[in-house]
Formats: sequence, C-alpha cells, structure tokens
Amino acid sequence: MTEPKLKPGDPAPDFVLTSDEGKPVRLSDFRGKKVLLYFYPKAGTPGCTQQACALRDLHPDVSEKGVVVIGISPDSPEALRKFRAKYNLPFLLLSDPDRTVARLYGAWGERSLYGRLFEGILRSHVAIDPQGRIVDYELKVKPLETAEAARRLAAA
Repeated sequence: MTEPKLKPGDPAPDFVLTSDEGKPVRLSDFRGKKVLLYFYPKAGTPGCTQQACALRDLHPDVSEKGVVVIGISPDSPEALRKFRAKYNLPFLLLSDPDRTVARLYGAWGERSLYGRLFEGILRSHVAIDPQGRIVDYELKVKPLETAEAARRLAAA
C-alpha cells in the first residue's frame, strides 16, 4: 500500500510518541510554535550523527527564532537517551518503534543500500507552522539538508 504524501498547506497529523526521557510527547503540545520534525533511520550511524550534529550546531540560532526541533527514529528511548547524551543534542528525540508515525508522514518506504532494496526509514523532514500546517515536506534528503530546512523555517 502506498502511503499518502503530505504537501505544504496540509495539517500536520498529530501523534503521541515516547521521548528519550521516557515521557509521552504529542505534536499538538507545540501548537503556536514552529516545529521541524525530522526522521532518521538509526541513532549513532554516520549519516544520522551528521544530521543530528548539524542541527545541534545551529540550534541556538533556530530556537531563538522559536523553532522546536524534534527527531524521530525507530530506536528505543534508551538508545535515544544515549545518542542524545553522547552528542549533547539539545532537542527532543522520539521513539517510533512500530514506525507508525513514519508511515503517517510518508517517511517509511523502499530504500536501497549497495544495490539491495529493502523497506526502511526515509531520511526526511517536515516544517510545520505555528497553526499546525505543513510549510515544507521533503523525503529522501541528505543529512545536512535538514539543518538548512531548520534555517529556512527560522527565517520564515
């Protein structure tokens, strides 16, 4: 089954996931703020670390402009807690072990690695305005492109 593709102007689907701190987090808790959701395959892998550290490095600038950054992966809350501590990540990481939210946002699909096709998380990001509407939605991005999306959202 092909998952629906979201587009700018669509309402961002609400969800509840467990944070790296073991607490439930609901997207609608951030209504009234700009939110950058990003999906990544696995904490601690090279691309995911590069993506997270780029967001960490610009976090003071984007958070000053009211952007909330939230990373989502299938990792356990414990694995996310270790990843966040190891790289001093100042933003929330959420656990999506069943890939429910990744599917909801179209960030689960066919990937290729060394010529082998498989289903997995598609590195993606979604920028959401204070009213809860999607303003930017990109699938299959390179790790550093997510930091650029956060910068654009902060400038909007």
